[in-house]
Amino acid sequence: MPWATFNTVKGITSTDIEYIDRIIDFYRTRDRKAQFEIVPSLADQQVLQRLSDRGFYQSGFHTSLYIEPTEFQDDDREQIRIEELREDQFQLYATIHCRGTGLSDGGIPYVTANNEVLYNRPGWKFFIAYMNDEPAAVAVIYRKDGIASLTFAATLPEFRNQGLHQMLLKRRIAEAAHRHCRLAVSQCAFLSQSHRNMERIGMKIGYVRTTWTER
Repeated sequence: MPWATFNTVKGITSTDIEYIDRIIDFYRTRDRKAQFEIVPSLADQQVLQRLSDRGFYQSGFHTSLYIEPTEFQDDDREQIRIEELREDQFQLYATIHCRGTGLSDGGIPYVTANNEVLYNRPGWKFFIAYMNDEPAAVAVIYRKDGIASLTFAATLPEFRNQGLHQMLLKRRIAEAAHRHCRLAVSQCAFLSQSHRNMERIGMKIGYVRTTWTER
């Protein structure tokens, strides 16, 4: 798939500098632009210089946040309903995923196929939120070894600023508590609306990483 999200390199450290050229070539030979996510504590100035020399620039900041899973008090917004996604709803999930993140509708079949294979795998759970019975937002959680990752959430533009994102955060964190996870983590663009929502419900910043994009 052509989008940066699906061509992202994670986990680069200062000891991996010798592999950077090979990684970049891997994507270029496939007519894709790579994107590197750099965690400040793992990469030194040499890594950043190498990326700059190879035509990459720092294009953004991303925040990782965490919370000890807990149950939340019930929200009294009756117009919002959250349910677990059914196995036959992945095209609907993909539609909200694409339109909520700005991807074209041409990506719907790819996102459908990319996610429906996870439905029956251990640890994965998908949620869909309805506003006045209209499908409005989706979210995903993945659990492993006592850690819950709030891996994705998206809201359709016409349903934003209605509290859907916060309620999906609370629902997934409560799910993590119910499954006896000791930690829940998530990530978002630095100081974005998602960031503010996460802090409002009690999540704290773990670290801020940088994104490097090919010119």
